[in-house]
Amino acid sequence: MKNLIFVAGLIFAVPAFAADEAPKTKKVCVTQKDAKTGKDKEVCKEIKVHKKHEGTAIPEKAPAKKDDKKK
Repeated sequence: MKNLIFVAGLIFAVPAFAADEAPKTKKVCVTQKDAKTGKDKEVCKEIKVHKKHEGTAIPEKAPAKKDDKKK
């Protein structure tokens, strides 16, 4: 019985977490000239806006060592 209650709780909890992760969108419009008529028209698209994560800087690599072996 405890397992059934646990599974039922998970079913309702998972969609709530997924809703927070949905990407945000914004509308971007650009004016273009129509090739046939020569008139300007506006073309709009919905694009996703991703969150930028800031982290630590990547350390630079040391220069590669050359082997000075004589043949």
